Amino acid sequence: MRRAMVLALAMLAAVTAAAQPVGDPAAGRRLAEAWCAECHATGIKTVQGMKRAPDFVEIAGRPSTTALSLNVFLRSSHDNMPNFILKRGEADDIVAYILTLKER
Repeated sequence: MRRAMVLALAMLAAVTAAAQPVGDPAAGRRLAEAWCAECHATGIKTVQGMKRAPDFVEIAGRPSTTALSLNVFLRSSHDNMPNFILKRGEADDIVAYILTLKER
């Protein structure tokens, strides 16, 4: 019971932290261009013929896209994506960058 409570509190702290974008969008853009651009269009300009993965502007524009949903996605493994192991700050930076695309 105690272990479950500690885990629940840790998850709540992580969710609360993930709900607030705290990363550096400029650093996130550099990371996205280095790691994600092979499959995703990572900027405002889309690349013709690049439909292996949704572009970041499309992801940002989805009603379900929030800092929390992006953090959860980036920290989960997926069959159709490379299994990047992102440090917390790196994920925060990528999330902050993607959220800047939502505003455009």
